[in-house]
Amino acid sequence: MAQGIRRPLAAAMLGAGVLAGGLLAAAPARAFDGWHLVQATTIPGKGSAWDYVALDAPRGHLFIGHRKEGLQVFDIATGKVVKVIDKTQAASSNGATLMPEFDLGISNNEDGTIIPFSLSTLEARAPVKLGEELDTSHYDAGNKRVVVNMAAGKDGTDAVVLEAPSLQVLGTIKLPSRKIEGADSDGKGAFFIASRDMDKVFRVDTRTMQVTADWPTPGCAQTNSLTVDAAHDRILLGCRGSDTVKPSFAVMDARTGKVIYTGEIGGGNDSIVYDPELRRIFLANGVGAVLNVFEQVDADTYKPVETLGTRAGMRTMQIDPKTKRLYSVVAEGAADAGKKILTSVSPFYANTFYPDTFTVLTFAKD
Repeated sequence: MAQGIRRPLAAAMLGAGVLAGGLLAAAPARAFDGWHLVQATTIPGKGSAWDYVALDAPRGHLFIGHRKEGLQVFDIATGKVVKVIDKTQAASSNGATLMPEFDLGISNNEDGTIIPFSLSTLEARAPVKLGEELDTSHYDAGNKRVVVNMAAGKDGTDAVVLEAPSLQVLGTIKLPSRKIEGADSDGKGAFFIASRDMDKVFRVDTRTMQVTADWPTPGCAQTNSLTVDAAHDRILLGCRGSDTVKPSFAVMDARTGKVIYTGEIGGGNDSIVYDPELRRIFLANGVGAVLNVFEQVDADTYKPVETLGTRAGMRTMQIDPKTKRLYSVVAEGAADAGKKILTSVSPFYANTFYPDTFTVLTFAKD
């Protein structure tokens, strides 16, 4: 219905502009893309929490870390879950890390294991125990390394480094942060990790397993999500903000660590996606229930394009590099005052989710 209303209204406004003296024709073109929800597919389920999503675009498979309901494989073409990776329900999957060149994926599980599986057959191998608890992992394609975010200790966090594709443990990177979050590589030997509690970005060499730099992020409080624009040597950051600093999108020079841009976003950021062909940066913010879109004019110049209203709790997403469609997940939830609430995110952050409300959301600008 919204689309049907939007087009006549736009036409009426255009006509009014022409009647007003052709001002629209003389004005510069707007940067507005018109991203919007094109599909919402509900998946039957028990009401479990979730975390990360990963996309195998050539096969049209969206991997959903649905915690107690396992690593679900959602087929985009059919709109159905076609597989739950074996053993990931009991292990409580947080999501998947994909290594397409090796036909390999791993489920990152709350019980401290990873479960390898084939991307082509979806058949799982035996779990690999890495510790008592882990959050997620990241693939450093340039160095053929997997970096696993383990649960934090009293004095920081161990990031376990695995060789790909054998998944043999090579060693551990000791980080002083107790909240290491998003990470990405530049494909040229450097790997970058966001620290939410220290407001920093760590530069790491995953071959020597040494921290080679730690850079503060002024104007970017609670540095959370991270992706790299390798072509321009830029680190793109999603920042949750603090009592004194608004939630923001920030851009850092990957060579010097200098923050060169910040722009305001919605609250509760948990993911950032960059598309080099569109020159667009997308930030999903679960507390603010908005999707912020920025334009990359050049390596040092960024502009807000639009802010799209989404649904409360929609915070992790992926983009199909070919179709340019964005995929995310969400469920109807509530903050049960009788249970623990992650007040560091929001005083009303949902901790209870209703059965049969879990939904895959698809966004596009077509």
